[in-house]
Amino acid sequence: MPVPLAPYPTPPAPAMAPSYTPPPAHGSTSGQSQLVCSGCRNLLMYPAGASSVCCAVCNAVTAVPPPGTEMAQLVCAGCHTLLMYIRGATSVQCSCCHTVNLALEANQVAHVNCGNCRMLLMYQYGARSVKCAVCNFVTSVGASASTSDAKFNS
Repeated sequence: MPVPLAPYPTPPAPAMAPSYTPPPAHGSTSGQSQLVCSGCRNLLMYPAGASSVCCAVCNAVTAVPPPGTEMAQLVCAGCHTLLMYIRGATSVQCSCCHTVNLALEANQVAHVNCGNCRMLLMYQYGARSVKCAVCNFVTSVGASASTSDAKFNS
């Protein structure tokens, strides 16, 4: 006569692991801000509420601007380093090459097509001419440029 087998005992329930919050999705900066390291110029991300950030690359400590301070970025005309500055500044001096860069707001720039290669150029509003970075042609801007652009765009 066969002997009935007892069912295997149910294993005890595993201890509850602490809740896991996945990191933000790629490109998302929820609850984080960014600034440029004062030492090596790398872009640093930091959590909201931090007063300073220590760079993992060069160990420089960079102060976080006060909350509500709106920041802007530009690329240095001298060495092509990314610079961050407080929005509203009129110029920014690069800490790497010491070039003084104009910090223009969107409403302070104008566009014109190069008089030689037709590349769209951006220049400071009010300038009399702009030099094309592609072909080095100097295009005059102003009242006469707008009428000549109208001829080319017709």
